[in-house]
Amino acid sequence: MSVEIYHNPRCSKSRATLQLLQDQGVEPEIVEYLNTPPDKATLKRILDMLGLQPRDLIRTKEKAYKENGLDDSSLTRDQLIDGMIANPILIERPIVIKDGKAAIGRPPEKILEIL
Repeated sequence: MSVEIYHNPRCSKSRATLQLLQDQGVEPEIVEYLNTPPDKATLKRILDMLGLQPRDLIRTKEKAYKENGLDDSSLTRDQLIDGMIANPILIERPIVIKDGKAAIGRPPEKILEIL
């Protein structure tokens, strides 16, 4: 069973989700997405697995959201994805992926649905 977590070690929800995985006996592949952001194809795949549009996965309260003009409602899906890749702090976390399914660990227990 291969499990990935897009993780920010400074985020309490991300740490709690990682701990929950480990408590379930799962040692996931940890992707520290702030250091290694997903490429465009990967982020599109994650959005598709989550059934979300880019704006649904963007942390709109982050300063980089407005500073980079991502609050412009005329931006396309690709433009928003490019903005998230350029500013990975904007990607909601944590994201857990297993067997072609994904879940956002907010709350952490939400990831149990895909395990």
